Amino acid sequence: MLPRMQCDILLQCGRAIAALLAEMESEAELFASANTRAGVEAHLLVMAQTLAHFPPALQRRLLRVDWAGWQALQLLLEADGQPRREEVWYGVSSLMPATLYLISESRRRNPAWFEISY
Repeated sequence: MLPRMQCDILLQCGRAIAALLAEMESEAELFASANTRAGVEAHLLVMAQTLAHFPPALQRRLLRVDWAGWQALQLLLEADGQPRREEVWYGVSSLMPATLYLISESRRRNPAWFEISY
């Protein structure tokens, strides 16, 4: 049950980030807006923390997820480390979409991994 809920959290954060970035045309626009950047960073942090708590067996099955990239982003955001523009942009433009794609493909191919069971 937990992996299903974790995936739902990831999808919700991904949708929220997409909504925040929908009207933006460039990286510069994201970083020119402190409020949008803060919102995006908050959702990226939730995603990183959620992924950090994925069951180890599921992490091993999702080999193509950039686990080290997510861990580095999580540590940077939790510590409020600066500068972080490149890391946040990497999270938005690469980590997030790739991870969501890989998880959605895994859910489609192996639904039993994500079933809700009692």
